[in-house]
Amino acid sequence: MSIDRRNFFKTLGVAGIAIAGIQSTRASSSDESKIEFRAILYDASRCVGCQECEKACAKAHDLPEPQDEVKVGVVRKTSEVQRCTVNLHNTSKGEVFVRNQCMHCNEPACAAACLTQAMYKTKEGPVIWRGDKCMGCRYCMVSCPFDVPKFEYLSANPKIEKCDMCYDRFMKGELPSCVEACPGEAIVVGTRRELIAEARKRIAENPEAYIDQIYGENVAGGTGYLYLSPAPFNEVGFNPKIQNSSYPALSKGFLYSVPAVFVLLPTLLLGIHEATKNNQSKDEEND
Repeated sequence: MSIDRRNFFKTLGVAGIAIAGIQSTRASSSDESKIEFRAILYDASRCVGCQECEKACAKAHDLPEPQDEVKVGVVRKTSEVQRCTVNLHNTSKGEVFVRNQCMHCNEPACAAACLTQAMYKTKEGPVIWRGDKCMGCRYCMVSCPFDVPKFEYLSANPKIEKCDMCYDRFMKGELPSCVEACPGEAIVVGTRRELIAEARKRIAENPEAYIDQIYGENVAGGTGYLYLSPAPFNEVGFNPKIQNSSYPALSKGFLYSVPAVFVLLPTLLLGIHEATKNNQSKDEEND
């Protein structure tokens, strides 16, 4: 199958403009910084492991209801059919339940790695996946320090599955499904600034109930999911090797120093992908 030259160069040009647009958007991000990021605070001391958040999430996103139970020593990971999981950890402070899902980083590595802005940090805070823009490269999966995005390998029309903080519900003025379903108010929603203040207040008022740390305040450059825990975070499943500075920041100096061919290679690959797809469509029509 040959590649349509006109479509290839047209797509290549559009892709180049798109990449320039991404840089322009980042440069003008100061205008959007006035908008408070929406965030969620999870308080592990209030979680009883009922899994109601998991069930509500599955129902809201047309996914199968989780069947496996929460057990000590069994690590349940997110997958292409489950956007959030609750695990039970044996810690120095006793048994502690902890919920896992997309962390909605302030500067997400997945969005920075995405060539087409399919993985996208909204101005409101949630990181969402836009299927109509995805070319299936799966760079978002490789780049995520929290190992969150999951690809539907067995699907004829695969998607990337991950928590989107119920962005569609948010746009309609509704609560995220997990927040609405939690009977113990272990999960609360608000602006990131408000929730950090609330977390500090809880630590100050009840210091024996929490370690003096808000997970997500600084890790990976800051995240939209914030955690309070009675036990050290390395004892409840969090990777202690994840750095505090944002991961996209690591590539800034690199992009100023590498030969142009390496910077343009993703654009080239995107052009080939689109031109081949367009040409294949024409061949199918001719058949």
